[in-house]
Amino acid sequence: MIGRLNHVAIAVPDIEAATAVYRDTLGAKVTPVAQEPDHGVSVVFIELPNTKIELLEPLGENSPIQAFLDRSPAGGIHHVCYEVDDIIAARDQLKAQGARVLGSGEPKTGAHGKPVLFLHPKDMLGTLVELEQA
Repeated sequence: MIGRLNHVAIAVPDIEAATAVYRDTLGAKVTPVAQEPDHGVSVVFIELPNTKIELLEPLGENSPIQAFLDRSPAGGIHHVCYEVDDIIAARDQLKAQGARVLGSGEPKTGAHGKPVLFLHPKDMLGTLVELEQA
């Protein structure tokens, strides 16, 4: 069902400082900061030859990333994102197998402009998993 690893997301308290580490210290190519109000985050993508790293900073008071940073103030790995060919078929198969889809269960548009869903970490070995339509 899952395809390639699309990205690993890291929650950070300061997206500009985190971007500087990847851009200036590690010499990586980074995208400009983009605000994703529907998801409550500001994002930057670090472009690597085989995948991406997504830096996430809370956007607004109700950001889901803020609770993560409250527990881990320095930040850390927040989720992994895998591509799927058919997000609805993947969702239905996972739900039939007992996995919980977060939110309404309907895909939202993600940072890449494609449909995404998140799976409950308790069903995915303690890791928040994002599925993105390939």
